[in-house]
This record gives sequence, C-alpha cells and structure tokens, in this order.
Amino acid sequence: MSLWTPSGEHPVDRPGRSSTPPQESAARAPRQAPPGAGGGGAAAAAAAAGITEEELANLSPEERAQLEAMADQVEDARRQLLSAPAGPVVGQQALQFYELAALHLSQPEPRLEDAQIAIDALGAVVETLGSRLGAAESPLRQALDQLRLAYVEVARGASAGGAPGGDAGDG
Repeated sequence: MSLWTPSGEHPVDRPGRSSTPPQESAARAPRQAPPGAGGGGAAAAAAAAGITEEELANLSPEERAQLEAMADQVEDARRQLLSAPAGPVVGQQALQFYELAALHLSQPEPRLEDAQIAIDALGAVVETLGSRLGAAESPLRQALDQLRLAYVEVARGASAGGAPGGDAGDG
C-alpha cells in the first residue's frame, strides 16, 4: 500500500506485514529526502514541485529563497496536521461539503443535483465515522440536518415555481 502526497508517493506498511516486496518498495520510493528529514532546501522543494534540475539552476537567488520558504511552510503544515487527531481534521474538511451544498442551494436557480451530492458526501462522513469525529460530530450532525431541511425547502420552492422561502417578489 502507498500514500500519495504532494511530495510524491510513499510506501506505507502495516505492522507485521509488508504490502510490497522490498525491491519494488525501494524502486517506488521518492527520490527526495523524506518529509521531516531536513536539508534538501531548494533542490527538495523543486523536486516536490516537479521543477527540473535545469530549471532550478536558472532560478535567481530570490526565487530559490522563495521556493525554500514555500517548502518550509508546507513542512510546517504537515507537522501541524500530524500533531492533530485525524477525527477533528476530517470533521474540518467535511465542512467543505457543507459550504458547497449551501452555495448550490443559495443560487437564484438552485443546483439541486449538485447540492444533493455535497449533502450526501457530508452525510457519508458523519454517519460512517460518527463518534470517531470527536467533538466535531455534534456540530456536523446539526449542519447535516440543517442542509437536509434547506434542501427540502428549496426543492419545494423550485417545484412550485416560486422562490425558496415562499415570497416571490413581483417587481
């Protein structure tokens, strides 16, 4: 098994068993230093960004410094992500489904199919993970309930030919 990240594909083995033979695993390992290994600077950042050695050589010192600063920011973000429990992080990401559904429902001509996909995605996360989301579970369940009610209201308004919420203006 492997895990894809913006810096490349990384083999992931479960304790007690290897998902790939050692030769294959070594062949698929990223060529740059592993995350958190330090060093590498602009060369590691360039490799992660898909910049060739020739393109790297043509960068100005300012551009190299900017590339290194961006690599440091990415590494800091990875460290922060690793320091947090996965449940609340997944819960935070699930809020994007809420935002997407609300956006589609709030259009002058609501996009009900798109809203339903986002609502179903949020529902899948909340209902499948439940208490594993930690403190994020309750607010996500409330958000899901609100979206489902809003969807029904908007769908009724759309099928009645009026504006959602009932009052269609005349002018």
